[in-house]
Amino acid sequence: MSPKPDATPPPLPAPLSVPVADSHTHLDMQSGTVEEGLAKAASVGVTTVVQVGCDIKGSRWAAETAAAHENVHAAVALHPNEAPRIVHGDPDGWSRQGAREAGGDAALDDALAEIDRLAALEQVRAVGETGLDFFRTGPEGVAAQEASFRAHIEIAKRHGKALVIHDRDAHSDVLRILTEEGAPERTVFHCYSGDADMARICANAGYYMSFAGNVTFKNAQPLRDALAAAPLELVLVETDAPFLTPAPYRGRPNAPYLIPVTVRAMAAVRGIDEDAMARAIAANTARAFGY
Repeated sequence: MSPKPDATPPPLPAPLSVPVADSHTHLDMQSGTVEEGLAKAASVGVTTVVQVGCDIKGSRWAAETAAAHENVHAAVALHPNEAPRIVHGDPDGWSRQGAREAGGDAALDDALAEIDRLAALEQVRAVGETGLDFFRTGPEGVAAQEASFRAHIEIAKRHGKALVIHDRDAHSDVLRILTEEGAPERTVFHCYSGDADMARICANAGYYMSFAGNVTFKNAQPLRDALAAAPLELVLVETDAPFLTPAPYRGRPNAPYLIPVTVRAMAAVRGIDEDAMARAIAANTARAFGY
């Protein structure tokens, strides 16, 4: 039997003196109300969040939540794993929607049309998270993922919005498609997972790299090397909450109020003080998401 995960929320970290933004969170998957989550985050200097949709329902919720809260910005998309589920069905009901029938390419087109509609809204600052995920989806889902990714790139460019990328076990293919399609002016690699060499490729292309709590994990030296190699003006921070809780709280629920833990770890990697790190992150996030 594996040990039961600890559901106790980690304690509040010491507040940052320079306010920052959580560039990628899922408030709809966290416990407590949105208001409670935002207040707790603001109390430690995390004053802005980007709420990210992964499917139609979540993207609509992100847009509604951003419309209701001044310090919440929305990103809307079909997650790379969502596209194959729409096309081929989801008999196991792994996603939050439960079991689904196959809808084919027509269903994917319909879903993309709704993302396009949402992307036009003022409070929607980004199209994402989109990209490729070869970890959870097998070869049969690649075509649907790639078609969806290309469509999202086009939507982001047409509406002048940032593009938020989910890239899992698919670095070379993600970079190839961005080159083939022409990346939007503002492109963010969420939960950056490449190495230092890839960080240099992203830097040359002007892509932002957003680091999550896993940069604090013991086995994450390649991520820390990437952070050290990335230009400071292209670095963001995120929680991806409720996932990827930073050490020493790994395995417990994550939330935007834990951003200071990661910011301090990032400052240590860069060899700068936490205020300098926070100032850079705050400016970069506003520039990346156009708020």
